[in-house]
Amino acid sequence: MLTSSKGDNANPVHTVAVVGLGYIGLPTAAILAANGIDVIGVDVNSSTVAAVNNGDVPFVEPDLGIHVAGAVSQGRLRAQRETPRADAYIVAVPTPFKEDKSADMSYIAAAARAIAPQLSGGELVILESTSPPGSTSRLAAMILDLRPDLSIDGQDGKPAILVAHCPERVLQGRIMAELVNNDRVVGGLTPEAAEAAAALYGVFCQGEIHLTDATTAEMTKLVENAYRDVNIAFANELSVISDHLDIDVWELIRLANHHPRVDILSPGPGVGGHCIAVDPWFIVAADPENSSLIRTAREVNDSKPGYVVDQLQKAVVDIDHAVIACLGLAFKANIGDVRESPAVEIVRRVATLQPDVEILLAAPHEVQLPQELAAFSNIRLVETDQAVEAAHVVVLLVDHDIFREIDPASLEGKRIIDTRGFWR
Repeated sequence: MLTSSKGDNANPVHTVAVVGLGYIGLPTAAILAANGIDVIGVDVNSSTVAAVNNGDVPFVEPDLGIHVAGAVSQGRLRAQRETPRADAYIVAVPTPFKEDKSADMSYIAAAARAIAPQLSGGELVILESTSPPGSTSRLAAMILDLRPDLSIDGQDGKPAILVAHCPERVLQGRIMAELVNNDRVVGGLTPEAAEAAAALYGVFCQGEIHLTDATTAEMTKLVENAYRDVNIAFANELSVISDHLDIDVWELIRLANHHPRVDILSPGPGVGGHCIAVDPWFIVAADPENSSLIRTAREVNDSKPGYVVDQLQKAVVDIDHAVIACLGLAFKANIGDVRESPAVEIVRRVATLQPDVEILLAAPHEVQLPQELAAFSNIRLVETDQAVEAAHVVVLLVDHDIFREIDPASLEGKRIIDTRGFWR
């Protein structure tokens, strides 16, 4: 049964180990430290550990640097590669999908192996990584296989550990604010575990903390992202249909959205990021027979980069020594995160299929090409003005605010592919 909590229960946790100092783990560690908890961040990457201990942030996220620097200077936050003893553990490691679209649980398994020797009973272990249904139970089983002297519920007189799931639900670029203000869903393998996790998150969370079981909590995060994916797929499919019918999809959506019960999202070149492009597959893998709509939405969105590539190939077919300006690499506007980015996939495919085409890449939030593009001799990372000036074809892939500063006169006479409705 779903209940709500303000996290008013006394929090007995004094020391927290956050395993994984990425886009979610480090902000969580910093916000806990800012609220009086002693936090040890754990990461396998030595450069990440060194950066945090120096009070620095190894990626871009507004306001995070202030929190990290302050927590480190006050002695509330430190980082190391080894997993320590602690009152509570928050596991925030990656859960990418494998070639068959199932979840790669190897990072969670590694965290379980590192945590298990440190336990004595009474500790709280929270899985925060976005995971398929049943992952929290699997984490607990991994730990208990290594520590048969412990239990989940205290049966047979064995000391119990408290195991729960609390999925992150924040937006990059607003993580620090949303960690505090957003509601949280906490699911425990036992009611006691859910209450203990709620008390810990209540240290900083000002939103409602909703209690449920662990599997429902896991599914909640997946459903949130699958819902968005299905709605984006409708918009993306509509954009392709509109192209074939010679209809301006942006005008079409604007008019349709004047209906009081219609709110169609904006189409784009695909869907990227570590959540929406990944999480729906976990639902499909959990129940393939009954998830046809979710699967189809993923396939629609996964096919959109190919459609953009086809448009680009047609745009340069009659141009000798063509130059394409590709604007943007990230999976969304105004950030530098390229995980699962359709823009990266589009650039990679064009560079592969059209080795005689020069691709000038304007990516104002990236300082270097991602690994999958660095090996291509026909791709160069340049300033936006330089890319646009030299190009025969300009394709807008990411609607970064900075691209609004492009002089419209500089686009005259060029072939434009606007995947975001930016220049309407």
